[in-house]
Amino acid sequence: MSDGFLHVKAMTKCYTGPSGQTEVLKGINLDIQKGRTCAIVGPSGCGKSTLLNIIGLLDKPTNGSLFLEGQDMSRLSDQAVAKVRSTQIGFVFQMHHLLPQCSVLDNVLLPTLAGHNKTPRKELLYYAADLLERVGLTGKMSYRPGQLSAGQRQRAAIVRALINKPSLLLADEPTGSLDHANAEQIAELLVELNHQEKVTLIIATHAGQLAAKMERRFDLSDGVLREMSL
Repeated sequence: MSDGFLHVKAMTKCYTGPSGQTEVLKGINLDIQKGRTCAIVGPSGCGKSTLLNIIGLLDKPTNGSLFLEGQDMSRLSDQAVAKVRSTQIGFVFQMHHLLPQCSVLDNVLLPTLAGHNKTPRKELLYYAADLLERVGLTGKMSYRPGQLSAGQRQRAAIVRALINKPSLLLADEPTGSLDHANAEQIAELLVELNHQEKVTLIIATHAGQLAAKMERRFDLSDGVLREMSL
């Protein structure tokens, strides 16, 4: 096993449908060092989201292994996997998935309610306010998602992903639903937060400008992952 922060070895993912078995991921190998940034690029339907979901412990591979910080995820109980997912991994999706009836602050604090974060509430509130200030949402904490712009909603979703201080941040097409100006701002924000929070960042995207901001880039096509030269 590699001594990297994230290690994926010989991973496959197959789905069985009416027409037979489809192999979406074919022998994926990936090593990412702690604190690095990388992009997985490829067209819609190539398996980027599937790969991110497996790395994020939302799905399981058909074969192969996944190690996070030296720990073999396949050897953990479902309860232990849920704890790792809650405490060590943050997720940002193309759609913000904020609860419309809750304030920005309440949405940000939602991941802390799972019971794994033992930080006193006063400290959580301070950290949430600090993150929201850093992403330009200081005056919006009491707003509901419907009162925010698309870019502001995605910023709130990024803060929510960081509230438990994860070591790994996964972003699946985080700029896919935004216009060019907002997409550029979100891309810059993710890079900035990677530096500030020392969080390892993996982005799945078909946006070339976003991918170009990452330190490493991988192309996923026909189920095979290949690193691209810079």
